[in-house]
Amino acid sequence: MNRIGPTRVAIVSFDGFNELDSFITLGLLNRLRAKGLSAELCGPGHAISSMHGVTVSLQRPLEWANEAEVVLFGSGLYTRAIAENSALLDRLQLDPVRQLIGAQNSGVLLLARLGLLGERPACTDLVSKPFVQEAGVRVLDEESFHAQGPIATAGGCLAAQYLATWVMLKRAGEAATTEALHEVAPVGEKTRYAEGLLARVRPFLG
Repeated sequence: MNRIGPTRVAIVSFDGFNELDSFITLGLLNRLRAKGLSAELCGPGHAISSMHGVTVSLQRPLEWANEAEVVLFGSGLYTRAIAENSALLDRLQLDPVRQLIGAQNSGVLLLARLGLLGERPACTDLVSKPFVQEAGVRVLDEESFHAQGPIATAGGCLAAQYLATWVMLKRAGEAATTEALHEVAPVGEKTRYAEGLLARVRPFLG
């Protein structure tokens, strides 16, 4: 297999994080570690606890997201409070000119607060929708994934698969992405599973 250029993926996570959002992207993206793509959890402090009480050690500090080539935000119980914490968000200086940036569910609110969405519409979950709209974002109803340029959003916990697929396609191409998706697909469903994800994301590669 050919290696891609080094791609560091910062999965930004805070206390109360949604395990599916963070761990699905972490697990899928690290399937391409041998090719140069690696994902790590980053955030404030040394350890965080999930919305269901799973405590994990953070692999990188929050500011590491400023250096990474890809930055992904999941959702969590306290995202609204984090969005109002300017001292915390000011530690993030992200740049869509040189970074791919994605978020799902309430994490989309953080993109809005960081001024990264611009006039782009966004996907989010139904619970987060009113708060994202209050931030001035047009929410795409009944859509699970949307990307425009270097910014992607997803709605629904399992839509983490779309964010991971988008990053893999953008950074590693379709052959490597398909191979990685085949590795994790249910037995007997490899082709159908991979093609379903690819078909959802391909139209947004631009």
